[in-house]
Amino acid sequence: MLTKKFFKTKEECEVTFAFQSETANDVQLVGDFNDWQPMSMKKGKGDDGAFKVKVRLPKDGQFQFRYLVDNQIWANDETADAYWTNEHGSDNSVVFTAGA
Repeated sequence: MLTKKFFKTKEECEVTFAFQSETANDVQLVGDFNDWQPMSMKKGKGDDGAFKVKVRLPKDGQFQFRYLVDNQIWANDETADAYWTNEHGSDNSVVFTAGA
């Protein structure tokens, strides 16, 4: 799940990436905004127990990303703004940071 927070005084958008899984032990965020290097996500202690991480991205951008679950399973975000086919024949999730 994606949530976005726009700042009035900064040209960036804070995106909270959240991935829900009852069985995963580890989830990492990878995307073109960090050269596809795995970024650890922290498991929440709330009712949903989702893995979450916040990333500040430039406004008016389009960024591809995926979740790497337990270092072996690739997953997309069900609430992504779009899905684009990648060079491996599968889809990447896309987040758009245009807005307020």
